[in-house]
Amino acid sequence: MAATGLGFHPAAFFSAHPREAGAKQLPFRHCSHHRINVARTRRACLLRAKSFNGHPQIGASFSNSNAVPAEVLDGRAAGDGPPEQGGSTVSITVVGASGDLAKKKIFPALFALFYEDCLPEHFTVFGYARSKMSDEELRNMISMTLTCRIDKRENCGDKMEQFLQRCFYQSGQYNSEDGFAELDRKLKEKEAGKLPNRLFYLSIPPNIFVDVVRSASRTASSSSGWTRFIVEKPFGRDSESSGVLTRSLKMYLAEEQIFRIDHYLGKELVENLSVLRFSNLVFEPLWSRNYIRNVQLIFSEDFGTEGRGGYFDNYGIIRDIMQNHLLQILALFAMETPVSLDAEDIRNEKVKVLRSMRQLKLEDVVVGQYKGHIRAGKSFPGYADDPTVPKGSVTPTFAAAALFIDNARWDGVPFLMKAGKALHTRRAEIRVQFRRVPGNLYRRRRAAGAADLDVDAATNELVLRVQPDEAIYLKINNKVPGLGMRLDRSDLNLLYSERYRREIPDAYERLLLDAIEGERRLFIRSDELDAAWAIFTPVLRELEEKRVAPELYPYGSRGPVGAHYLAANYNVRWGDITSDDDGSF
Repeated sequence: MAATGLGFHPAAFFSAHPREAGAKQLPFRHCSHHRINVARTRRACLLRAKSFNGHPQIGASFSNSNAVPAEVLDGRAAGDGPPEQGGSTVSITVVGASGDLAKKKIFPALFALFYEDCLPEHFTVFGYARSKMSDEELRNMISMTLTCRIDKRENCGDKMEQFLQRCFYQSGQYNSEDGFAELDRKLKEKEAGKLPNRLFYLSIPPNIFVDVVRSASRTASSSSGWTRFIVEKPFGRDSESSGVLTRSLKMYLAEEQIFRIDHYLGKELVENLSVLRFSNLVFEPLWSRNYIRNVQLIFSEDFGTEGRGGYFDNYGIIRDIMQNHLLQILALFAMETPVSLDAEDIRNEKVKVLRSMRQLKLEDVVVGQYKGHIRAGKSFPGYADDPTVPKGSVTPTFAAAALFIDNARWDGVPFLMKAGKALHTRRAEIRVQFRRVPGNLYRRRRAAGAADLDVDAATNELVLRVQPDEAIYLKINNKVPGLGMRLDRSDLNLLYSERYRREIPDAYERLLLDAIEGERRLFIRSDELDAAWAIFTPVLRELEEKRVAPELYPYGSRGPVGAHYLAANYNVRWGDITSDDDGSF
């Protein structure tokens, strides 16, 4: 192995420092998703080198304490002692185990990781919730949602049974230290003889995050290994409530223990965004205001709230989708080249982008709400028809916004977002529209079969389709074969289902694996969260204080007309509504 440039040989470091290796490096087996590969191992070496050179990674947690101990602020991990005999183990506790997210996403993701041999050799899974349930009842509940979608290299039924035998249950109140103390006792039985590492996934409403963290950190933290908490969005409703939540969590946890999850950051095309940009010379020089006319981030669902209106009405589409999912993608798209692939270097660049963005103004936002519609003889109810939605609600189910980044790279480039429910299609994509060709020789030529389309106006467009049917394609102007000079728009496309035959992992699989490994690159840091809320909070308050009435649009349509006027203000046309792009090949 080549030297890392830090003055020592990584292999020698691991053999000479078993405590560090035991605390950070878990006994992973071969993972057929190739998540544990040479590049990642080398990055882990560099991270340990940083720890060895005086900047340790904080991984341990703090029992029986109301505040983060001084040793954390001093850069040392509490309870960091020599490993117990027999290697290490990971205990994964899903808090809120009886909820839909746990059943539909978290447990299936854990099983998929187990099936692919991506989990540590020694691990257990615990469910924790208020419902009274036995271990066997939990296993029966979990088994209803596990699937054998992965290629069957070995009997899936046997693997499923092996996984279920590692699943256990503890009932208790979310604010009960006694309940988590009993969980701690059961965890210790499973961890006997091994260095205990513990991961808590908070699949619960945000109003009880702090109760769980307080109780679990005091009575169910690992005494000698690391303890980490995955927190699901939403992270507050605005800057103030988000700040209160962050300060409350940090009373019991260090920032390094908090993994704020945005599952969109784990999606394959979002993960590939920086690879596309930073490892392809053809794109990197073009990634600026000199060549890019506008960037569009589009999210649409073809269904409404479907009985979840009570929850949705507390947040609305801006908080639910734009302030987190789309803004995180924007930050990854627009950031400067990080110093390295280290998590902190990447997150530093994202924070710089977010802090360079203007606060949203009401004139740069359009809101809408879907209404009932009859199509092909079938009736589709409106948002206000949902019995769980308060009467007279003005909560938007659609929003479009124009955002700007005031820095040298992106000055003057509009970043247009739109997100909505009950639209004509389901999609999530990034569309990059490039500037027109100066002095275009073919400006007077017409596209084949589209006499009303000016080729000069049909600029190049790069599209990254996040879902469904993951794809990357580039729209170019091209000559139609024949004796004449007729032009057409064509796609250079990479359709993932055709190029890559293997199953694309679910976003939760990637993020759970990263949390177990301590890889924070795809998780949101507290200052990043503050910067994101600072952009949206003023306009959210103004919308609510003025009770701005949303523009109504029919269920199954393309959304309110106002979104098109907003784009036209910046001489932009939404890329997903052009006649030559129906979103498929």
